[in-house]
Amino acid sequence: MEVLHPRCAGMDVSKSDVKVCVRLASPGRKTVQNTTTWSSMSGDILRLRDYLIAEQVTCVVMEATGDYWKPFYYLLEDAPFEVMLVNAHDAKNLPGRKTDVSDAAWLAQLAAHGLLRASFVPPEPIRRLRDLTRTRTAITRERSREIQRLEKVLEDAGIKLSVVVSDINGVSSRFMLQALVNGERDPATLAELSVKQLRRKIPVLTQALQGRFTDHHAFLVELHLDFITEHTTRIEALTERIEKVMAPFQAKRDLICTIPGISTTTADVLIAETGAEMAQFPTPGHLASWAGVCPGQHQSAGRVKNVKTRPGNRHLKGALGAAALSIASHKGTFLNAKYRRLVRSRGKPKAIVALEHSLLTVVWTMLTDNAVYDEPGADYHQKRHPERTKNRALNELHQLGYNVTITPHGAA
Repeated sequence: MEVLHPRCAGMDVSKSDVKVCVRLASPGRKTVQNTTTWSSMSGDILRLRDYLIAEQVTCVVMEATGDYWKPFYYLLEDAPFEVMLVNAHDAKNLPGRKTDVSDAAWLAQLAAHGLLRASFVPPEPIRRLRDLTRTRTAITRERSREIQRLEKVLEDAGIKLSVVVSDINGVSSRFMLQALVNGERDPATLAELSVKQLRRKIPVLTQALQGRFTDHHAFLVELHLDFITEHTTRIEALTERIEKVMAPFQAKRDLICTIPGISTTTADVLIAETGAEMAQFPTPGHLASWAGVCPGQHQSAGRVKNVKTRPGNRHLKGALGAAALSIASHKGTFLNAKYRRLVRSRGKPKAIVALEHSLLTVVWTMLTDNAVYDEPGADYHQKRHPERTKNRALNELHQLGYNVTITPHGAA
């Protein structure tokens, strides 16, 4: 095979050290491979950088192993050689012996022949934004778990507050729960603490707040309420920090937020995960494939063996899933109409994935063209294919046992 990088290196990264195999190939001479071990401390990584420069290496390859690759990549990315972070799935070793040394040598061989694709590593500003949005998502999920634990305590006490209110962490719910913690047990008095529209449900609230709430439950409820408050404070601090880091990308976020069903939080995740610039994704299909929201392709002997979605960016996929569920529950938009059209023939899971794919296609187009979202309308497909819409309606009526004769408007 053709050698594209005569002087390259493969790195097998671990938490404490890294095995580096430098591969030197010269025409007419035997290929030489030198393997060394370096510590993962920053000082040793800088010395490794000088060593690779001295060896005149032009390409360095490392696998994306947990978060252990980050110190090496960040300290080597500005060196005068190409640094490639590759997916471990694409660089699987051959069956047989499996050691760190053989892994480094295998990476070096693949790099020499150009058989690896570099993973997308965003620039420093996007990396900071990504850290913040991922941390906010993690703390938000932890707060949701605390709310679920709180609800379990209330169920144990026979307090059916979650049956009446939509959010047991809302203003009225917090008033009532805090009163329970402070020793108030009268259901009527507790129900009177509700505010605004919830006051119309005072009779039902009175019934829901009648239980066997004890001091033991009060201790646990107070504990969970404190945790929820702490998480909320941290989420607010992260949101404030994200707003500052997001300043250079504010115009991009405003464009994405013009899509119905896309919240500011979802737009933050989209920008943090994709990098706001679509140059690294040649087409919308590349972006959808990278995110893991399009069917895989495995065809052999003329038969498709696997069409499941491939593993992708789970952070981006989670935000897209939340946005797709929001769009699916709000009628009157083109994307909702598409979801309802697909769910009839493919089912809800596949329709949600198709909606995520459509969202990414729209985002790619908007960020590439720097254009605001143009809403086609819920009746877009009906206007585009009126004959198909008419035939579908007739078929449904025929299946119900009706014989229908239709006449266009204005016909005599």
